[in-house]
Amino acid sequence: MSKFNGKVAIVTGSTSGIGLEIARQLAGNGCSVILTGLGDQTLIDSLLQEFQSKYSSKTSYVSADLTDVTAIKNFCEKVKEEYPQGIDILVNNAGIQFMAPIDDYPDTIWNDTLAITLTASFHLIKSFLPLMRDKKWGRIINMSSQQGLISAPGKCAYSTAKHGLIGLTKCVALEGAPHGITCNAICPGYVDAPMAYVSIKRLAEVNGTTYDEEQAKFISNSPTNKVITVQEVAELTLFLCSHLAGNINGASIPIEGGNTIR
Repeated sequence: MSKFNGKVAIVTGSTSGIGLEIARQLAGNGCSVILTGLGDQTLIDSLLQEFQSKYSSKTSYVSADLTDVTAIKNFCEKVKEEYPQGIDILVNNAGIQFMAPIDDYPDTIWNDTLAITLTASFHLIKSFLPLMRDKKWGRIINMSSQQGLISAPGKCAYSTAKHGLIGLTKCVALEGAPHGITCNAICPGYVDAPMAYVSIKRLAEVNGTTYDEEQAKFISNSPTNKVITVQEVAELTLFLCSHLAGNINGASIPIEGGNTIR
């Protein structure tokens, strides 16, 4: 029997990168999955076809503009129409990243970064936590970053949002603990995923270097001198969602080769 048979999960930002791999692994372990994220209809149709052909569990896609509180609430209502008993697993993975000195940082990108990464996570937890409480079981994973534990020049919005997610994680962990609900944060370093590609490309443009040169700097920041894979992050997520992790609660778990301990 698959470990998540009968469970229902939302994974935000699940049309690419880390979120997509988490969704694949949850579905592969028997979990019904609600995908949501950016992408045109061709991509969404392709993902739904992939999931329906590979996995026996149910997969659906529900769109959501995570910068808009009203849109988030509408998203939650649509999910509850499909699953009146609510969900069991919520993975707040969606996020954006932009790099610039704080005095040049665009106001709109600051607002969108905090809205998508932090405020949307708050509203999704607020909506689904009561139904988890009714079930006496739930798993909430907030995808923070090593930038939620440390910081770097040019990452004021990203680092602020990821630090905020860790604070949110701790509070939700305490509120959910008496009801069989855990909430943990994962803090990846440089992951081989689209968001990192965008950051590296921008750094190369700003510094007048090549993509390969900037990528080498990213990799060298890790004491293990290795890139983190989406599979590694997804496997950690699955463990934290399992019954075996029932006493891991309120943790911020780095997966960055040891970069944050230096």
